[in-house]
Order: sequence, then structure tokens, then C-alpha cells
Amino acid sequence: MPAEVAPWFEAGRPAAADGRLGQPGRRRVTSRADLEQTAFGLFAARGFDATTVDEIAAAAGIGRRTFFRYFPSKNDIPWGAFEDELDRMRVRLKECPPEVPLMDAIRLALIDFNQVAPGQVQLHRRRMELILRVPALFAHSTLRFTAWREVVAEFVAERTGARRDDLAPQAIAHAILGVSVAAYEHWLDNPAADLGPLLDDAVRQLGAAFGVTAS
Repeated sequence: MPAEVAPWFEAGRPAAADGRLGQPGRRRVTSRADLEQTAFGLFAARGFDATTVDEIAAAAGIGRRTFFRYFPSKNDIPWGAFEDELDRMRVRLKECPPEVPLMDAIRLALIDFNQVAPGQVQLHRRRMELILRVPALFAHSTLRFTAWREVVAEFVAERTGARRDDLAPQAIAHAILGVSVAAYEHWLDNPAADLGPLLDDAVRQLGAAFGVTAS
């Protein structure tokens, strides 16, 4: 992934606090990333719940119907290009050499999936604060969390000869998601913390709890 692109979203032109793009006149958005940046500006100024799709579309200089060509709903905006990055994570796991221990393979893929370029850290922090701390968005995250766990469960099943829906692959997938969310919560609460090492440490501790020694 290009260094300037943060995890599962596209970098766009910075929006002003009121959600307007660039110079006066509210130039019409030209990409999904532009629309995302406009929305983030409005969320910061007004709050997520108080911001409507119509307001986002108006600030972006587009119609409501055009908005829905970019995003199925307002709740989908913070997730950016999540599905594309999830596919990339699946490929990374499949390409991991068989001699790499199971938990190490998952740990490395997890860190790669959540890698944040220095210039994108604050935007990613805002994104995750929305996803994890706005009740409506956290509830909306269920399907995406499920899809993420299934990628991990598929990999565990392939490595162990189990079925994806067997207990062990599902238990490991749920556990990995749990420690990932815990690492993210710690990161959000501690602005000076580095996300990568937190995720690394969280999975290592999980592996130790499972009796698996990480390399």
C-alpha cells in the first residue's frame, strides 16, 4: 500500500472545520475521498449524530442522489475503503509462508492492516473515535467486524485443517478482534501511544494466553 495512504481509507484534500473544500465556492467533490473529507469536517464541527446526509451533500456541492453513489449511508463514511483492505489482508494471510507460526502470521497481518502513515494519524484517530465511541456507529459496525473475523477464521481453518465455523477458528478470530479493539481503545486514550506496538503487544499476550510462543 502506498505510504501516503492510511489503513482502509483514501487520503483526500483536507477539509475546513465547516466541511467546505478548499477555496470559497465549495468546489464539487471529485472523488469518494473528497466527500469523506467533507463529511469529517462536518462531523468535527457539528457532531456525527447532528449531521445529515443532505448537509454533507450540500457542503460537498453535490446532490443527495450523488452522495449515495459514493456511500450507502452516512454510517458507512468512517469505514472508507474497508472492504478493499480486507481483501488485501486475506491475500496477505494466504501468502504467508507455512513455516511462520499461526499467531505470528496473524499478528503481522494485523499490524500491516492497521498501519498508519505519520501524516494520517490524527485523521485515523478521529475515524476510530467515531467507529468505537459513537453508539450508532458501533452498532453499525457489527457486519464489518463479522467480515473481519471471518477472514481470520478462514486462515486459521486452512492452517489447522478445521472448518471455518468450527469452535477453534471462531474463538481465535473473536479473540483477535477483542485484543485489537482493546489496543485501539488504549491508543485513543493515550495520544502519545504508537498503535503498531500496541497491536503487536496485544496479540503476543493473547498468544501467550493460548500457550503459543510468538517468535
